[in-house]
Amino acid sequence: MSRSSLNNTAGFSLIEVLVTLIILMTGLLGLAGLQGRALTSQMESYQRSQALILIKDMESRINANRANTSFYATSATAPLGVGYADCTGTTTASIDLCEWSSALKGSAEGTGLGAMIGARGCIYELSSAAPKKYLIAVAWQGLTATAAPAVDCGEGSYGNDAQRRIITIPITIANLD
Repeated sequence: MSRSSLNNTAGFSLIEVLVTLIILMTGLLGLAGLQGRALTSQMESYQRSQALILIKDMESRINANRANTSFYATSATAPLGVGYADCTGTTTASIDLCEWSSALKGSAEGTGLGAMIGARGCIYELSSAAPKKYLIAVAWQGLTATAAPAVDCGEGSYGNDAQRRIITIPITIANLD
């Protein structure tokens, strides 16, 4: 065998090792980025499921107190889930609203930190004539920017409205007669 043929098959060169390391590192960085996005998506999903639980809770409370549904209406400028809540009200509606406000703040979690970031709740009266129609909304701060929601519950509470998430549910209360 000649000397030139031995040099060509002697092994990897330093350049080949560096190219392999660069390809490997690029793949690992992509995998780390994917893991970060998966964690963000998981947190967004968790917050959405907690909002659905809270919204169904208020729907049940309103349906249980059909005779006094008009007392449940709030406004976007005074959403529930903000400030101190004293739940010593005298009516079922005021107690329900106070307990829901506490749940939005995280009292059900035991720590008072909440399951959602900055949760706010609004109940809009869409129609006061029979059958009465309401829109229950829960808003919270998402982790990434998306399109700003059309419903104004919690508007301006999170800095950028593109990070505001909202879930709504319409309910209709039939005549009690």
